[in-house]
Amino acid sequence: MNSGENILTSADAVLKAVDIRKKFKSPDAREIEVLRGVNLEVLRGQSVSLRGESGAGKTTFLNILAGLETPTSGEIYWDGDRVDNLSNSKQASLRGGFMGFVFQNYCLVPELNALENVCLASRILGTFNATLKDRAVELLEKVGLKDRIKHLPSQLSGGEKQRVAVARAIINSPRIILADEPTGNLDETTANDVMEMFLNLCSEQKTALLLITHNPDFAKLTDKRVYLTAGELA
Repeated sequence: MNSGENILTSADAVLKAVDIRKKFKSPDAREIEVLRGVNLEVLRGQSVSLRGESGAGKTTFLNILAGLETPTSGEIYWDGDRVDNLSNSKQASLRGGFMGFVFQNYCLVPELNALENVCLASRILGTFNATLKDRAVELLEKVGLKDRIKHLPSQLSGGEKQRVAVARAIINSPRIILADEPTGNLDETTANDVMEMFLNLCSEQKTALLLITHNPDFAKLTDKRVYLTAGELA
């Protein structure tokens, strides 16, 4: 939490959603409104947990925040700049350096080893060089994979795969990490370790975190807690 003389305000919002609505057509042509005017701010270095029942629209909302899905209406801001009205290619060019992703199912490339998977994020951004390769090695060492750098995903445990995904998410020093149930497939000890890594990033590097989780104990550890129900945040 921020306190004392270092109080953050809306001007420090890394990610902002304004009146986000999302409608889908059902098979019988009925309109289903999944998100009903959702507003959210995530400030610099702030950790925010998002909970809700299965099917409540959490992943849809996360995808809209990331520019991977288009809202029916509403506005999305990254670092104060509106992005929902930009082209897909422009959003993509901004996204790689602005945010990192951690998914529940890891999303590692099976043909690449741990180091290559982490480096892939900077290769896609077009910034890869020897310095970033060294940083990738350091990140893998930091998440406890010093001896697994050359291992393929098939040779790693679920917890090890998720640690690779965390390293990949932060290789480009993003302003915010979006994590969709990143501990859902992990044992309790590894899940606690991953959560600790996220919170350390927030406190040490001022990286913001938006975490989708079903775990109420993990939610309690974040600076801000929101719950998505009936298409609205509470």
